[in-house]
Amino acid sequence: MAVSFRRKREAPRGRYTPNLWPVWIVAPVALIAAGALGWVIYHYAYDHFAQAAADQKPPKPVNINDVLKATVTALTLVGAVLAGLYAYRKQLLAEGDAHRADASQLAERYTTAAEQLGHGQAAVRLAGVYALARLADDWSEQRQVCIDVLCAYLRMPYEPDPAAPEHKAGEREVRQTIIRVIRDHLQVPDAATAWCRQNFDFTGAVFDGGDFSTSHFQSTVSFSGATFSGSTVDFSGATFSDGTVDFSDATFSDGTVDFSEATFSDGTVSFSGATFSDGTVHFNYATLSSGTVDFGNATFSGSTVHFNYATFSGSTVYFNYATLSGGMVYFNYATLSGSTVHFLYATFSGSTVHFNRTTFGRGGADFGYATFSGGTVSFGNATLIGGRADFSEATFSGTAFDWGPLPVPAGA
Repeated sequence: MAVSFRRKREAPRGRYTPNLWPVWIVAPVALIAAGALGWVIYHYAYDHFAQAAADQKPPKPVNINDVLKATVTALTLVGAVLAGLYAYRKQLLAEGDAHRADASQLAERYTTAAEQLGHGQAAVRLAGVYALARLADDWSEQRQVCIDVLCAYLRMPYEPDPAAPEHKAGEREVRQTIIRVIRDHLQVPDAATAWCRQNFDFTGAVFDGGDFSTSHFQSTVSFSGATFSGSTVDFSGATFSDGTVDFSDATFSDGTVDFSEATFSDGTVSFSGATFSDGTVHFNYATLSSGTVDFGNATFSGSTVHFNYATFSGSTVYFNYATLSGGMVYFNYATLSGSTVHFLYATFSGSTVHFNRTTFGRGGADFGYATFSGGTVSFGNATLIGGRADFSEATFSGTAFDWGPLPVPAGA
């Protein structure tokens, strides 16, 4: 019997429901406790009044009415405190019931939105996108989960060519809507419904357009292995800070990707292994500071990449083992102040690379072991401030150079 009762009392009743003792146990215990407390208070009050009466001259007898009044007053105060605790307990129970009801409703909304995203009709999928975004705003505890579902949708296989048999009607509109919804939640970092500090995983996603302009990414963002092609993907004026931004192994082709006036700061930005081909990528007027920017092993071929007027400050920029061939890369009017730019073992072949009017600051630039073959490299009117351009062990063959104010290295 005792074991059965204990199990019943300890049985789970829900996250917000406390374990409750039966009334037939609580009532006698409460009466006994109240009686014992009254007895203690009565004797304490009696001793106090007796001492006060004895100290008077001449001594007076103890007034029992005063003792009873003090005892009743003390018991009333204790009762008021207990009543307050009971009312607080009832409030907690009510709030627990309300919270469970809200959680149940939110879970139902999540299930409905997820089912809509998997529907065969684009209009229903669009409704699911908006429903999941509203749910993320209302359900802060599971906001990241809702965002993960939207990102997972973008990672799903996608055929942008309408003539291809795998193409789904209306799919581009659904995907563009997801991007637009995400962007709208990244505009004001201090807003209650902002998603700026959430993680975004677009690994392997296909982007044939999209607008992330002026967005604020303040956590981990992954575009690793993503493909940007066929249209314009706009990151102009975006801010990437306080986290890791990963474009490693991404492919930029047949379109335009615009990072103009974007800010990369206080974190790591990786374009390592990325391929820039048959398209245009703009980093004009971008600011890359207080962190690491890595283009190591990246391939620049058949594309135009602009770093014109970009500012590299307090950061380390790596183009180690990068291949620049068959395209154009411009650093015209760029400023590298307090930064070191490494082109170690980079290959410059058949491409046009301009550092015209570029300012190299204290860190300078390191072209050690780089290979220059074919194409054009220009340092026209470049400026060295407190640093130097190092071409140690570099190899020169068939490349047209404009050294500008830089000393011509041996073998060039």
